[in-house]
Amino acid sequence: MNFKNLAMWAIIVFLTIGLYNMFKNPQSSVSQKNNIIFSEFLTEVDNGRVVQVEIQGNNIKGIMSDGQKFTTYSPNDPNLIEKLSSKGVSISASPLEEKMPSLLGVLLSWFPMLLLIAVWIFFMRQMQGGKGGAMGFGRSKAKMMNELKGKVTFNDVAGVEEAKEEVEEVVEFLKDPKRFSRLGGKIPRGCLLVGPPGTGKTLLARAIAGEAGVPFFTISGSDFVEMFVGVGASRVRDMFEQGKKHSPCIIFIDEIDAVGRSRGAGLGGGNDEREQTLNQLLVEMDGFDTNEGVIIIAATNRPDVLDPALLRPGRFDRQVVVSNPDILGREKILKVHAKKISMAPDVNLRTVARGTPGFSGADLANLVNESALLAARKNKRIVTNQEFEEAKDKVMMGAERRSMVMTEDEKKLTAYHEGGHALVSFNMPSYDPIHKATIIPRGRALGMVMNLPERDKHGHSIKYLKARLAVCFGGRVAEEIIFGKDNISTGAGGGSGSDINQATQLARAMVTKYGMSEELGPVEYGENQEEVFLGRSVTQTQSVSEAVAQKIDKEIRKLVDEGYNQAKKILTSKVEDLHKVAKALLTYETLTGEEIENIINKNIYPSNKEDLKIEENDDSSALGSIGLKPKIVH
Repeated sequence: MNFKNLAMWAIIVFLTIGLYNMFKNPQSSVSQKNNIIFSEFLTEVDNGRVVQVEIQGNNIKGIMSDGQKFTTYSPNDPNLIEKLSSKGVSISASPLEEKMPSLLGVLLSWFPMLLLIAVWIFFMRQMQGGKGGAMGFGRSKAKMMNELKGKVTFNDVAGVEEAKEEVEEVVEFLKDPKRFSRLGGKIPRGCLLVGPPGTGKTLLARAIAGEAGVPFFTISGSDFVEMFVGVGASRVRDMFEQGKKHSPCIIFIDEIDAVGRSRGAGLGGGNDEREQTLNQLLVEMDGFDTNEGVIIIAATNRPDVLDPALLRPGRFDRQVVVSNPDILGREKILKVHAKKISMAPDVNLRTVARGTPGFSGADLANLVNESALLAARKNKRIVTNQEFEEAKDKVMMGAERRSMVMTEDEKKLTAYHEGGHALVSFNMPSYDPIHKATIIPRGRALGMVMNLPERDKHGHSIKYLKARLAVCFGGRVAEEIIFGKDNISTGAGGGSGSDINQATQLARAMVTKYGMSEELGPVEYGENQEEVFLGRSVTQTQSVSEAVAQKIDKEIRKLVDEGYNQAKKILTSKVEDLHKVAKALLTYETLTGEEIENIINKNIYPSNKEDLKIEENDDSSALGSIGLKPKIVH
């Protein structure tokens, strides 16, 4: 960097000196003492004092009789030669010399053009990431992985055993191709890794690079597309040329949906540059000029938008699904990430894995990292189970907002609201067990009740979904029973994640998607959908008739009312339990599922504190200073 600065300053000084020499007064360099005017020259010729002259164009140099030299400039005088000859002057003549311009003059004359070229090169390098020189933007940006730097193996990948087996076969083929070709098998052209974000697709590709022992090139799908038409196709060609030189090798394209989208799907037939790039990729993978020994591994979380020609056998011969891990996979992933931290003996990773259903590998890595950060914030030397629980709550429910100011009335309302959810959930055997209930504000919620399944579920029954509807209305019904209909809050509504919204969406899905309505039968019904056309949101025509739409609304209302009445029936008969749970939440703010069960069934409170017990006829004490008399509906 210092050398570049010195070179720049040297060029600036050089140009400054050249400009000074160019524009300085030319008379300053000409000697004035020997220069005479033309009329004086003619007078000296007439007097016979001029003995010798040298004529070069209109410039005249001569010598006087006393030996003095002179110079002058003559106009085009045709009689001058005759006059000089008559006076006996020695005459010599030569044409005007055309001097070659100096190097400095050439540079100065070309300086504006050179400056424009330099500025153009600078901007081209900036647009192309500064790689490959000014004319190298058609070259591939694929990078060759270095095995010695951050090497990842299959031992570092957990929770996706089936996917590992699929890609391990590709690695084994590269290591020992005769083992598979003995029976006529051919090396696969491509392998597409498909799965939700964070499941470990890129990590699996890095493990392939570490295990294969062959050159491994990596590139992103967005690196192909540039502002110039044809650059992407040129980069694809260059990428495969590099692959041929290092054959056998693996080329990994991350986020291939950036360049592999279906052709003709855009406005006006699609983007020409992206489609040219895709066409070149299709030809290079399986065209007339096949690329033997070059295996393409790509990753995407949107296989539905890829072009069908890209997915056919011969291009991507196999599609490997990298899904979210199950409980055993989550435990293995946690063990891999737990090796990097100092963990206390009381941490049971199986319990953590059970409490994180639906988590991807990236989510679990974030969970372990958050627990380590929490332990460091508390100046602990090891990470305990408490940090894991706090980190899990933070990831799943959001960070605590203990600084949020809430009045006593709002706290009591929130406690009964969350207590209603918890009590209905506790009395629905077909629903998931309660994991935790809290009235500490987290994220956008003032409180929350979390239910966790005992095992991973891949489908839900009608009984479970109806129980879910009842739990959604537990908070609203609790407020209505305790404080009356006129004092119901907006806690159950007000947003896309609210209780009422969740219940409505679930009931609509049960009727229109899952075929769980006896009136409408096992038929999937369309809904109003919005599409973007020319920058505007356009609502499509509803695909059901008006009569069917009315039946759908009627069935949705029927399911919602059924859930509401079920919640009301439970809370009306268990109002004493509702007081117990709400009072415990007001005191401890957070209760586990086991603590809620002990409070309801055994009348045992956390830390064995007996002062929280509710007397049978002391309903007013549960309400405290809220100033409202309980309204119990039998």
